[in-house]
Amino acid sequence: MDRSVVTSTVRTLWDREIVPSLSQLVAVPAISPAFDPAWEEHGELAAAIAHVRAWIESRSLPGVTLDVVQLAGRTPLLVVDVPAFGNSGDDTVLLYGHLDKQPPVGGWGEGLGPWTPVLRDGRLYGRGAADDGYSGYAAIAALEAVRAAGGSHSRCVVLLETGEESGSPDLPAYLSHLSERLGQVSLVVCLDSGGSDYDRMWLTTSLRGLVQVTMTVRVLEGGLHSGMSSGMVPSSFRIARVLLDRLEDSLTGEILVPEMHVEIPPHRLTEVREAVEAAPGALWGPVPRVGDLQPMSSDEVEQALGMGWRPTLSVTGADGLPLPDDAGNVLRPFTSLVLSFRLPPTASSAAALEAVRERLTTDVPYNATVELSRVESADGWNAPTLAPWLSAALDDAGKEVFGAPWRTVSLGGSIPFMGLLHEAYPDAQFVVTGAVGPDSNCHVPDEWLHLAHAARVTEAIALVLDAQASQR
Repeated sequence: MDRSVVTSTVRTLWDREIVPSLSQLVAVPAISPAFDPAWEEHGELAAAIAHVRAWIESRSLPGVTLDVVQLAGRTPLLVVDVPAFGNSGDDTVLLYGHLDKQPPVGGWGEGLGPWTPVLRDGRLYGRGAADDGYSGYAAIAALEAVRAAGGSHSRCVVLLETGEESGSPDLPAYLSHLSERLGQVSLVVCLDSGGSDYDRMWLTTSLRGLVQVTMTVRVLEGGLHSGMSSGMVPSSFRIARVLLDRLEDSLTGEILVPEMHVEIPPHRLTEVREAVEAAPGALWGPVPRVGDLQPMSSDEVEQALGMGWRPTLSVTGADGLPLPDDAGNVLRPFTSLVLSFRLPPTASSAAALEAVRERLTTDVPYNATVELSRVESADGWNAPTLAPWLSAALDDAGKEVFGAPWRTVSLGGSIPFMGLLHEAYPDAQFVVTGAVGPDSNCHVPDEWLHLAHAARVTEAIALVLDAQASQR
C-alpha cells in the first residue's frame, strides 16, 4: 500500500469533503432519547442518519449497501456494508460510532453554540463534532484511502447508532437482529474514544463499569419548624451521611465496598506507567480547578489508576434541599441523593449493586425509611491481548503517522457496545480509539474536534485495516 497516497487521500477528504458535511451535521440537534422523550416526533435522530447516509452515498464506493434499520419502538441504526477489497477472507470488520448527542447545556463561549458549527484555529466547534459525529466520516475515509493506495481490506460493516449517549439500550436487540448478517466479526474498530494528548495514537484498553442509584431518606410526612422539632426528630440529611459513611471514607475517598475492588492486572499497570511518562501532566493539567485545588493524589500514576481501575463515588444530584434563598427554619421531610459509582473494568456490577443495596437499607438509623430508585448497573470492559499483527500495525502507525509511539488509556466512561461485542465475539480484536483529547469538552459547553488529529487517526485506521486483511 502506497503510504503517501493514504496520507494525501485522507487529508484531501477531510479538508474538502468531511469538514463541510460534518459542520452541517453539527447543526442537527439530534439529542439522545434519554434527554428527549419526544425524539421520534421531533425527527432529529432520523435527520442525522439521513444526512450521513446521503454523504456516504455520494462517495460511490463500489458495491456498498446502506440500510436504515429500525425495530419497533427503538432508535434507528445506520448500517453501511462495504464488500472486501483485494482480500478473499470471509470475516467481517465492524467499525462503530454514534450520531446521537448530549443535550446542548448553557454557557457556551462567545460566538459559539451547540448547533452552530464554527471553524477556529484548526478546531470544529459544536455539539457532536467530537462525540461522535466524525466517526462515520473517518471510517469511510479510511476505506477510501486503503483502496486508493492499492491496499486491501476485509468486508467492513460501519454501524452508526443513535442511542449511545443514553446507554445504548437498543443495541442488544440490534446485535441479535443483525447477528446472521454481521457474520464472523474478527476486528472491532470503535472511534468513540480518545486519549491524553493530540501527539500520538491512544488505544483505550479498559472501560469502567457503573452502579447508580437514587437514595431517598424519609423521616416525616411534611416539614416541621426546626426550632420546635430538631433534637427530637432525626435529620434526614444526617441519616444520609451515616449511610454514605458505609460506602465511602469521606477523608480519603476510598470506597469501602469490597465487591467494588479488583486486583489490577500487571500489564495494565505497565501501560499506565508508560502513558504517564509519555504525557506528563496531561491528566491534571486541563482540569478547570478553582483556586489552589489539589488532586486526590500527587502521584500521576495513582491519578490514572484512580480514574481507570479504582472505584469511586460521585453525588451527582439531590432533591429535598431548597435553594439557599428559599431555605427557611424547617426540618425537611426527606433528602434524596443520586449516587454514581464508577467500577473497575473487571468488577461485577451486579454484585456491587447488591452490596450497595444491602448497606443502604439494612439497620437504618432511627428506623428511617430508605427508598432506592432509578437503579442502574453496567459492567466495564477489559480489552483482549493484542494479536502480534495488530500490535505491529499500531507500531507502524505510531512511527509513520504520528511520529510517536502509541500508548494506552483506561477511561472512566462506558461504551456499552464494547462489552456487548466482546461477549458476542470473544475471539475478535479491538481497536478502541478516537480524536477526543482531555480538553475537547465532550458533554459540556464548547465541545470541539481537533481536525488534524482526527485526520491522523483516520490514517492510522487505514493502516490497521490493510494490516488486518494482509494477515488473513
